[in-house]
Amino acid sequence: MAFTLAIIGRPNVGKSTLFNRLAGRRVALVDDRPGVTRDRREGEGHLFDLDFKVIDTAGLEDVDDDSLEARMRRQTEQAVHDADAVLMLIDARSGVTPLDQHFADWLRREETPVLLAANKSEGAAGEAGRLEAYSLGLGEPIALSAEHGLGLDELYEFLAPFFKTEEASEAEGDVEDLGEDRGPLQLAVVGRPNVGKSTLINRLLGEERLLTGPEAGITRDAISVDWDFKGRPIRLVDTAGLRRRSRVDDKVERLSVAETKRSIDYAQVVILVLDAGLGLEKQDLTIARQVVDEGRALIIAVNKWDACTDRQGTMRAIRDRLERSFPQTRGIPLVTISAQEGRGLPRLLDAVMAAYEIWNKRLSTGLLNRWLEDVTAAHPPPAPGGRRIRMKYITQARTRPPTFAISCSNPSDLPDSYLRYLENALREDFDMPGTPIRIHLKKSKNPYAS
Repeated sequence: MAFTLAIIGRPNVGKSTLFNRLAGRRVALVDDRPGVTRDRREGEGHLFDLDFKVIDTAGLEDVDDDSLEARMRRQTEQAVHDADAVLMLIDARSGVTPLDQHFADWLRREETPVLLAANKSEGAAGEAGRLEAYSLGLGEPIALSAEHGLGLDELYEFLAPFFKTEEASEAEGDVEDLGEDRGPLQLAVVGRPNVGKSTLINRLLGEERLLTGPEAGITRDAISVDWDFKGRPIRLVDTAGLRRRSRVDDKVERLSVAETKRSIDYAQVVILVLDAGLGLEKQDLTIARQVVDEGRALIIAVNKWDACTDRQGTMRAIRDRLERSFPQTRGIPLVTISAQEGRGLPRLLDAVMAAYEIWNKRLSTGLLNRWLEDVTAAHPPPAPGGRRIRMKYITQARTRPPTFAISCSNPSDLPDSYLRYLENALREDFDMPGTPIRIHLKKSKNPYAS
């Protein structure tokens, strides 16, 4: 998608609501209070027959210091410079404010084409604000309602001429044949607040793409950024910090937690970031367990390693706790990094690619059945009631994660301890450390039953 539209405006004028409308689904967090959006979020926008990239931005504030609001404003300014066109929203029910006037003056000095829209114009209450918007000097304002989908036809008329230019350049042969698209690797970065998730992604990208700072809980939305590593497309997803459920009492934070969990569900590989100074805490184990339960490949990155004084003791404590808490998922990769200084990132990415390959691993049925004969001979299944359970056949049902189906007699009588034995043997014999493994038992049919 070559064309990019940035949506800007002061806080709480409906930018995220319009972003969700153009994206066709609820992607950005929306709440009545101002300042919910902080990072700029990119997504695929669709308007009738037009497809483009749309950027949701934080509310503009008139500040130029090192505060969080000023850093948010610089993110929005970067979005304007990257965009092909800008849609500035005002609140038609509140009318033009001095902040609207301030940023309209700034936009008039920019070269990017601007469309002015008076949002929340449903009904007669917004008409006065729309007429007042003429004073901003950005041309004729359109009446828009992001909540109800009104005024999108006028937005289409503004955007359509840009796409005619795009089509002409494509007809001249400016578009390359990119070949078969394998799709990007979905890589989510999760962890508790203030462990360095956004700093890690910024370091990988080589730019200040995401808001960072000493304040805990800056990230609220799950922000995805497309990136390329050694020719492999990767979609990096930054997520909000996950605190213990008992401490989450704010509505926006609850929405952020739900968005983070959704990102884990859709990820393929997940990096759990720890603070080396705090080690592996109970909340980290809760997050790791959720990743494993969802069947995602897990990497643990121990961040702020440059500031760690007792490195051997820290690693020993983390490994011991992992061994006690995840005996069923042995060999989870553990990588020490410093996101601030960029140390250890090549090793981290190599671990990500290796975990992804294991997660996609497929074994032949013949090899698996020879393996089953060997492991059951070395350690036979139990014989409840004096009748031994027979393990007859195994096949790999699916990958991502590796999932196996075993046909056996009386599967309900097979204890969990024997299943763990089979799982650990699969992991060790076929070199699949750290990845979740699923084993499903099914009762074999008796051909003489009838």
